[in-house]
Amino acid sequence: MDTFARLLLDRAGDDRTGLLFEDERYTWADVLRQSRRRAALAHALLGGDRPPHIGVLLDNVPEYLFWLGGAALAGSVLVGVNPTRRGAELAHDVRHTDCRFIVTDTAHAPLLDGLDTGVPPERVLLVDGPAYAERLAATGPARAVEPSARDPLLLLFTSGSTGAPKAVVCGQGRLAAIGRQAPAFDITAGSVTYAAMPMFHGNTLMANIALATAAGATIALRRRFSASGFLPDIRRFGVTYFNYVGRALAYVLATPERDDDADNPLRVAFGTEASARDMAGFAERFGCRLIESYGSSEGAISIRKTPDSPPDALGRPSGGADVAVADPATGEECPRARFGPDGRLRNPDEAIGEIVGRGVAFEGYYRNPAAEAERLRGGVFWSGDLGYRDADGFFYFAGRAGDRLRVDGENFAAAPVERILSRWPSVVMCAVYPVPDPRTGDQVMAALELDVPFAPEAFARFLAEQPDLGTKWAPRFVRIVPSMPLTATNKVDKRPLHREAWRGGEVWWRPGRDLRYEPLTGDARRSLEEQAAAHGRRI
Repeated sequence: MDTFARLLLDRAGDDRTGLLFEDERYTWADVLRQSRRRAALAHALLGGDRPPHIGVLLDNVPEYLFWLGGAALAGSVLVGVNPTRRGAELAHDVRHTDCRFIVTDTAHAPLLDGLDTGVPPERVLLVDGPAYAERLAATGPARAVEPSARDPLLLLFTSGSTGAPKAVVCGQGRLAAIGRQAPAFDITAGSVTYAAMPMFHGNTLMANIALATAAGATIALRRRFSASGFLPDIRRFGVTYFNYVGRALAYVLATPERDDDADNPLRVAFGTEASARDMAGFAERFGCRLIESYGSSEGAISIRKTPDSPPDALGRPSGGADVAVADPATGEECPRARFGPDGRLRNPDEAIGEIVGRGVAFEGYYRNPAAEAERLRGGVFWSGDLGYRDADGFFYFAGRAGDRLRVDGENFAAAPVERILSRWPSVVMCAVYPVPDPRTGDQVMAALELDVPFAPEAFARFLAEQPDLGTKWAPRFVRIVPSMPLTATNKVDKRPLHREAWRGGEVWWRPGRDLRYEPLTGDARRSLEEQAAAHGRRI
């Protein structure tokens, strides 16, 4: 079985361009040479300990790629440290993953000041400091190591959108196997892949770096994602493929449109969690093909949207994977979804369950047996995501496990409501979540990021025109946000929205049952709080 180290060694003597970054250019032979030097430095620092864990706290810069290669060649484990974490949480990430040294720079090093990371100051390497180049130059040749396919290579923190991040183990063999799928994404030696999503996340490492390394394609790195810089970069570097996650497409689509947007070299984009509307709009505007997938860093479940997939569906399992929707209480597979003539799901109570993978090769979470036991039960991987499956075998996303709502005795999931709200032309991004009803159950609240000021009458008319909007689905409260709270990987973070409920900010509401929205005033807020207190409810 292949290893990622072998994919990299296959690039020996390859003088084609392997890496583009700002005004820098490296051949693949250069990338391998630089990776070997970092493998040697890792061994020199740690006296041959194997496998040392190397924390990398950097933006998307060449050093990140060189240290990925160095870890692979040294038989070490690379830990992608999330630079959006702070204080005790950041220190915990480093300690929990047993990092023996940290690679960072002068921009990120202050994040570590005063933290108990377990890493002594002399083992914090500043890649833009004067001593770093000297250390590399003074290091001898890398020790020969032959990692096996089962050796761990990466510890990838989950996005943390639904709880504390967990460190997912990814081995040399799994990353190499992913890389060998490059032809399925039209990635060849002549391709240029654009890596703007953060490298500490599995999306870029698996859906870009591994594919490009296996094919010998060129990787164009950008420090951080920029919607305004997207198309200029595509043209400057001659990009043919890029990966995305979360709401990246929505942000690019929100930039001013030009008549020549489709005049670019892009052919394929691959990612997750884009809406059907954004996918269609992006493909039309920029003239490329989009491949949408549902999956995770754990690698336990993979669902791919196919050309015959309904617009709102995730698609069907890829590669013959055994995926189902199961009742968390019984473990039994849920009945298939039934739809009415208006497109509404007719049997949500019985059809919606948790998306599971059976017979999966899950490599586990590092030092987290409790999380492993929660996810892997009886040989079945429980994703924590809600979904349903139609009679033709297409899967649909229904939200995270905590995204269920119960309004006036009716249970439903948030994701179908979000799909409807995202059709409103003014919406850049939306999130639907439950807030407590002052008496009992929940009320629907939606956060909307708009490209124009909120027009309550137009929004009400839009809702009234949607044939598949459930009778309990229309938001009772609407929060207008200047920008949606996101995780570091551009996924919506609903936790601060839950905490705010309908307090503070620009909030509109429907005092009655009719579709008429008005500003939620201070008096109305106090009245809601008094009602909740009278019924023993905490808001």
